[in-house]
Amino acid sequence: MPVLAPIGRVFLAFLEATGRLGLFTGTALSHCLRPPFFPRAILHQMVEIGYYSLPVVGLTAIFTGMVLALQSYTGFARFNAESQIATVVVLSVTRELAPVLAGLMVAGRIGAAMSAEIGTMRVTEQIDALSTLSTNPFKYLIAPRLIAGITMLPLLVLVADIIGVFGGYLISVYKLDFNPASYLKLTFEHLENIDVVSGLVKAAAFGFIVALMGCYHGYHSKGGAQGVGQATTNAVVSASILIFASNYVLTALFFGT
Repeated sequence: MPVLAPIGRVFLAFLEATGRLGLFTGTALSHCLRPPFFPRAILHQMVEIGYYSLPVVGLTAIFTGMVLALQSYTGFARFNAESQIATVVVLSVTRELAPVLAGLMVAGRIGAAMSAEIGTMRVTEQIDALSTLSTNPFKYLIAPRLIAGITMLPLLVLVADIIGVFGGYLISVYKLDFNPASYLKLTFEHLENIDVVSGLVKAAAFGFIVALMGCYHGYHSKGGAQGVGQATTNAVVSASILIFASNYVLTALFFGT
């Protein structure tokens, strides 16, 4: 029994955390679907998540497309298959790299900010003050962030798709001496609707995960400044892990055989 007791405690703690997260998620989703809404708060979060994340997502996408083109050329040149670089770049960016990297960048930037902001409000009793003033914290704090995360991540990923493919085009044409017309022709010939749609669906799921983890860990933070710092770390780490896990599940649903 002394050997099994620590394992049991960890397992019970895991079940407790999972149940708490499930209840939090259900409550938050119900408030996202039921009025009243706070349009100004939703718009503010859309600007924070979408507009202010454009530079970091754009830079990540263009350098990813450039590196992908270079690495693909290095490998394909061994088999005289350089013509497939355009296909590899566009499919890799739209299906996987743009959604995952954008999700991770937003998790590091927005997830941490959400957790710190809500965590500070929790430890300074501002959330309790909202309840005292008959303002539901889920309506005012959680729902706008979830709605903004779900709606803005697909737009960011759509921009990242374009920028990432453009980065591969720049390297292929101006460094690897590809014909511009042939490169664009191969790009559009092998790009299908499902490639872009699957990436946008992943982006919506990742946006929900980032906003949910940031709000959840911030809402349940305690212990002053140290607790807020721990909640911020947990929000980014848990969002990143869930992004990778959900990416596999969604990829298997879209492209699994």
